[in-house]
Amino acid sequence: MAGAPAGRVMAQVAMVMNLDKCIGCHTCSVTCKQTWTNRPGTEYAWFNNVETRPGQGYPRGHEDQDRWKGGWRLSHGRLVPRTGGRARRLARLFANPELPALDDYYQPWTYDYETLTTAPLGDDLPTARPRSLIDGTDTEITWGPNWDDDLGGGPAHLADDPVLKRLGEVGERVRLEYEQAFMFHLPRICEHCLNPTCVAVCPSGALYKRIEDGIVLVDQDRCRGWRMCVSGCPYKKVYFNHRTGKAEKCTLCYPRIEAGEPTVCSETCVGRLRYLGVMLYDADRVGEAAATADEKDLYEAQLACFLDPDDPLVARAAEESGIPHDWVTAARRSPVRALISRYRIALPLHPEYRTMPMVWYVPPLSPVVEALTRDGHDGEDPAKLFGAIDSLRIPLEYLAGLFTAGDTGPVEAALCRLAAMRSYMRRINLGEERDPRLAEAVGMEAADMEEMYRLLAVAKYEERYVIPTGYTGEAPRDPAATGCGLETEGGPGMYPDPAETFHSTAPLAHIPTQTAAQARDTGASPTAGRLNLLGWNGKGRPAGLFPRRRNGDGS
Repeated sequence: MAGAPAGRVMAQVAMVMNLDKCIGCHTCSVTCKQTWTNRPGTEYAWFNNVETRPGQGYPRGHEDQDRWKGGWRLSHGRLVPRTGGRARRLARLFANPELPALDDYYQPWTYDYETLTTAPLGDDLPTARPRSLIDGTDTEITWGPNWDDDLGGGPAHLADDPVLKRLGEVGERVRLEYEQAFMFHLPRICEHCLNPTCVAVCPSGALYKRIEDGIVLVDQDRCRGWRMCVSGCPYKKVYFNHRTGKAEKCTLCYPRIEAGEPTVCSETCVGRLRYLGVMLYDADRVGEAAATADEKDLYEAQLACFLDPDDPLVARAAEESGIPHDWVTAARRSPVRALISRYRIALPLHPEYRTMPMVWYVPPLSPVVEALTRDGHDGEDPAKLFGAIDSLRIPLEYLAGLFTAGDTGPVEAALCRLAAMRSYMRRINLGEERDPRLAEAVGMEAADMEEMYRLLAVAKYEERYVIPTGYTGEAPRDPAATGCGLETEGGPGMYPDPAETFHSTAPLAHIPTQTAAQARDTGASPTAGRLNLLGWNGKGRPAGLFPRRRNGDGS
């Protein structure tokens, strides 16, 4: 972790998930669905979903950036969105083939339950056929958001896992031994990245990263449905609502975060595998870290962006930047900081996308101690214990393909710390003498080993979720500082601030954004004078297709 800050100190609410504890029950997905996406137009959208790995994920093959062009790439040492520069995105506003189709997600369905309840008495047993939630017609169930769950996808579907494809012979071995391979669950939400591509490629500047807590949101007033954000997000966690013509995404349950409460997915998690806390970072280092030449160095580069809140210089710089004192205190107690920077057992998801993700994962560890003991070996012997890490049923290369851009070193180090902790605490639980050799072998102190065990295994509610209440940060006024791609004055999709231009008494829909709040104060209507693109036949130039240009006096 970096010491004294060299630039701007900012705060980010981050999450860590312990994959060793996920049982794939999908409770987090269901509660998120009921809270945020239970309305028309979002039938296929899952802000939180749980994938079974190995598998293709949701949407199908979303990790194949050669196809979907998500994230960033390096061009002559500069970061450029994979979707292309401004000119290319402008030329493709109305025709973007790099978007997942509904079949890549899945055709959402329900069942014709009315047939069961209204069928007359007879000899035949009535059945409820599946019906599409999109158009109400009969449909066939061929894919779903958790189709790979519990070997449901089968070896034929497994072959299309983008991570396995990149592993060559290792991937082929996993595919051929699929039924015997180790399987684990991977919950996914929006990564709320430090360097989000979705924000950078949005033509209308609708996506933005909040100054005060780093949460990435969509301003529904400004969104004009270009869907560039869907292409730009490499995790495919931005969805298009076909009813409203707007983009929607995970909000990290920001109303709860502002009240100091955890997200809905964290609150309802059966396995208690999620941790929420504050990370302090140097915003001026993010761009340089994301532009690190070697993909395998991106993990260490992102770690170097994080700041130590226990450092008096960092604490002073944070408060001078407008970060409240209780946020600095929360950063010191943050379980996320402990897992990421202190114990170094949490890893980022696909750092090679160069978005600097802020939802990290503790990789899954097979029951290595029990396996060694069952085979007649000493499960507490450090040499045998750490040597067994290389022969786990889940290949290190696969985990590295998910979390460290293919570098097995950090993954192996994290798994060794987890295995050492298990063996160390097993001796204590059996009433045997503590063995400090296990902690020293992984570069830790015995006290740190016990604290890490407490955090991972028996931490209380207030230890897993250290979230200070919200405050208002000062947003930059310079459009260039937001990182959006085409948000210049008069550019495509841009229109004046509704609070300054439109004056109407029309009712304002409930849109939880800063612009909506301004419109409520002024009685403005953010939708006045705009064309609904879903109802446009594509002919001519109807009124409201382009933003009205302001006169010199601002009218």
